[in-house]
Amino acid sequence: MTRVLLVDDQALVRSGFSLILSVEDDFEVVGEAGDGAAAIELTRALRPDIVLMDVQMPVMDGIEATRRIVAEDLAKVLVLTTFDHDEYVFDGLAAGASGFLLKNSDAEHLVEAVRTVAAGHALLAPQITRRVIEQMVAGERQAPSERRPSGGRTSSAELDVLVEPAGTHTARRQMAAPAGLALLTPREREVLELVGTGLSNAEIASTLYLGEATVKTHVSNVLAKLHVRDRVQAVVLAHRVGLV
Repeated sequence: MTRVLLVDDQALVRSGFSLILSVEDDFEVVGEAGDGAAAIELTRALRPDIVLMDVQMPVMDGIEATRRIVAEDLAKVLVLTTFDHDEYVFDGLAAGASGFLLKNSDAEHLVEAVRTVAAGHALLAPQITRRVIEQMVAGERQAPSERRPSGGRTSSAELDVLVEPAGTHTARRQMAAPAGLALLTPREREVLELVGTGLSNAEIASTLYLGEATVKTHVSNVLAKLHVRDRVQAVVLAHRVGLV
């Protein structure tokens, strides 16, 4: 059973999410909060597995709440917002969010997104591209793009981290490799490189002619050895040290 806390300043939005998730056998909505400060207190008290976090809220916004929840290792956070807005995505991922989802996603997509993050995978909406990861790697903040509503639904195949392979813009600064990188086996390093390009476990399995369960084990070992929380951090690290 995945325990979920809903955080949004609009009661109607919370009620809608609660209705969608509560009908699923593997979800339990354990509480609701209307601002970031209340979200932190409820997360400490209720210890949910996943926090669905809105960005723009009174008292404390969702980005700061995410930063504090992740810093205390209280729960995984899936950030929700209305717009495909680079500023929100950058800040949310930098704060430690395990995923980013647009509010206008349909019910099926929302349910699958929560399951994806609960299973330890990272999730980004398909509108999130290489530019966001590159901003994180370079430590440079670019002006946010014009806000625009997102279109269309996302297929199941797009639920893993979507990062375009680096093209000509590869002159980003490479950071010192973490000590754990030297602990990776050749196969685990290969898997990390493929994770960094945005491939799912199934796609990595097909590429390397391995079973999907074997790939899942390799990914888990990579995350443990590198001391990273999830695939988002693994993708950022792979770009940061120049593997991708």
